[in-house]
Amino acid sequence: MNYPSFYDTIEKITLQDELSNFLGAFDDGIIEFSYLDIVKSAGHSCPTVLGAYLMTLEGLKALYKEELPKRGEIKVEFKENPKEGVAGVIANVISNITGATQTSGFKGIGGNFDRRHLMFFEADIQGSVKFTRRDTKQSVEVAYNPSAIIPDVNMPTLMQKCIAKTANKEEQKEFGRLWQKRVEDISNHINEVIWVEINE
Repeated sequence: MNYPSFYDTIEKITLQDELSNFLGAFDDGIIEFSYLDIVKSAGHSCPTVLGAYLMTLEGLKALYKEELPKRGEIKVEFKENPKEGVAGVIANVISNITGATQTSGFKGIGGNFDRRHLMFFEADIQGSVKFTRRDTKQSVEVAYNPSAIIPDVNMPTLMQKCIAKTANKEEQKEFGRLWQKRVEDISNHINEVIWVEINE
């Protein structure tokens, strides 16, 4: 499987999942997600998928500090409606990492490990996403704005040619390369595109 090498340079997200530990899936329930994992589950790499990953990475780092985040024990709230903009795509990425779902997630075993009712939309928050620890109730709000990272000037024209099916193979390949180059550029400027606020 070939993919852009920068995927492997993006910091991984490590969590502890008691359900995984209980069922013997991973030793001590320690789970590691890479950006590559998320690209495979999403089926593509774009600024939105990357943004969802980075918001989760930076949000959980701020929320848990030196502790491992507890998968399945994190409440996630979104400012937008799930059908608005790219909120649904972002929610799917964050659900994969945190385990949080609305009503379709794991129902639990003997009253434990319930992953439902941990994800909410149209929340009254300032950021794009709010992460809350269920144990301490501490929360952080995270926002993402990649607009400062300008794409290559040739990318819009190539994109239109690809959509119109008038691009040749070389142009199609070049569009893909430029698209991923922008994703890579965004990943190299996390402090410029991600904002985190801790709610005391």
